[in-house]
Amino acid sequence: MSGIPHDHYEPQSNGAKWLHRRLPIVGLMYDTLMLPTPKNLNWMWIWGIVLTFCLVLQIVTGIVLVMHYTPHVDMAFASVEHIMRNVNGGHMIRYLHMNGASLFFFAVYLHIFRGLYYGSYKAPREVTWIIGMLIYLLMMGTAFMGYVLPWGQMSFWGATVITGLFGAIPFIGEPIQTWLLGGPAVDNATLTRFFSLHYLLPFVIAALVAVHIWAFHTTGNNNPTGVEVRRGSKAEAEKDTVPFWPYFVIKDLFALALIMVIFFAVVGFMPNYLGHPDNYVEANPLVTPSHIVPEWYFLPFYAILRAFDDTVWIVQLAGFLTGGIIDAKFFGVLAMFGAIVVMALAPWLDTSSVRSGRYRPMFKWWFALLVVDFMVLMWVGAMPAEGIYPVIALIGSAYWFAYFLIILPLLGVIEKPLAQPDTIEADFDAHYPKKAGDAGQAAAAPAE
Repeated sequence: MSGIPHDHYEPQSNGAKWLHRRLPIVGLMYDTLMLPTPKNLNWMWIWGIVLTFCLVLQIVTGIVLVMHYTPHVDMAFASVEHIMRNVNGGHMIRYLHMNGASLFFFAVYLHIFRGLYYGSYKAPREVTWIIGMLIYLLMMGTAFMGYVLPWGQMSFWGATVITGLFGAIPFIGEPIQTWLLGGPAVDNATLTRFFSLHYLLPFVIAALVAVHIWAFHTTGNNNPTGVEVRRGSKAEAEKDTVPFWPYFVIKDLFALALIMVIFFAVVGFMPNYLGHPDNYVEANPLVTPSHIVPEWYFLPFYAILRAFDDTVWIVQLAGFLTGGIIDAKFFGVLAMFGAIVVMALAPWLDTSSVRSGRYRPMFKWWFALLVVDFMVLMWVGAMPAEGIYPVIALIGSAYWFAYFLIILPLLGVIEKPLAQPDTIEADFDAHYPKKAGDAGQAAAAPAE
C-alpha cells in the first residue's frame, strides 16, 4: 500500500490463505494499521481521527433522524419537534447531529490550516490535497442542505439567499436556480430535493475519505519537518518511522477522548449555543428576519460574498470590461467560490522548495496573519452589512486572495529558509535526546 519499505501481511493458516487469495481484506487492514508513520508527528496530526469520528457520528445519527423526519413543508417543522419531544432520546440524537456538524467543521479547518502550514499539499501529495478540498466542498453542500431541513425561519431564508446566488450567473443562472429549487421559489420541491441530497452526500464523502486515506498511504505521511522518510531500505525507513499501531492509534484515541469530553459537555449543557433562535420559529415566506445569518462555519466565505458591492472599484472595472455581464452579485459569487479555489491551487502557487513552515521565518508571519484574517472574516460575516463592517470584510477578502496569489509565490523567491534536519530521525533525536543509559545499551547491543 505504501511506497515506504515495510513488512506486509502474510497469512499463516490455510483459511487465512484461502481468504487472502480471494479477498485480501485482512491484509488491507494490517497494512493500514502497521503503516510506517513518521515518528515526529505532533499533536496537530490528531484531527484525522476526529474527522473520521464525526463522519461516522453524522451518518449514524442522521439515519436515526430520517426514521422520524417528514420532508414536507407542512410537516417538517412539526416532525423535528416530534423528534425533540416524543422520540425516546430524540433530543439527544438531534443535538449530537447538530453539534456534530460544528465539530466536523472545527476539525476540518484545523486539519486544513495544519496542511497549509506544514506544506502537506506539496509534491507528491497534490492529489491528496485536491481530494481533501473536494471533501470540504461536499461537506459545505451537505451542511447547507441539512440546515434547510428543520424548516425554521433561518432555514427558509438562508436557502432563499444562497440559492439566489446561482441566479446571478449570466445566461444560465436562472435555469440552474430553477432546477435546484424544483420551481420558481423555495418550496416543497426544494425541501424534498435537499433532503434527498443531504442523505446521499455523506456516503459520497465516505467514499472520498477512503480514497483520501489511500492517497496518503501511497505517498506516505507528511511530518512537521517536511523531510521525507528514507526509502532506500527497510532498515533506513525504520529509523524514521514507527508503526501506526499501537503508537499513533493510542495517541489519537487519547486526543479524541479529550475532545469528546468537551463535545459532550456542549451537547449536554449548551446544545443551542451555536444555533440561531429564529430557527425555532416555523418558516414563513411573508416574514423576513431582520438579519439572515448562516451557520458559523460558512461565515468567512459569506463575508467575502458580501464584501464586493457596487462601490468597489474592481467590481466596477469587471462590469465595465464585460459590458455589465459581471455585476456585484455575480462578482461576489465568483469571489466566494474563488476563495476556496485558491486554497486548492496552493500546491502550484507555493514556489518555495522548503515544505514545512517551521523553517520559513517570513512565511510564519504571513501565515499567522492569514489565520487572524480568517477569524476576522468569520466575525464580520455575522455582522450586518452596514457601517464599518463591509470595509473590514473587503480588507479581509483582499488579504485572503493576496496571500495565495501574490505572497505565497513571492515568498518562494525572496525568502531565505532556515537549515532543515537531514532526516526525520535527526529531528526526533533533537527533540527527544537519548539518555546516557540508553546510549550505552545501544552500543553494547552488537557485542551481545
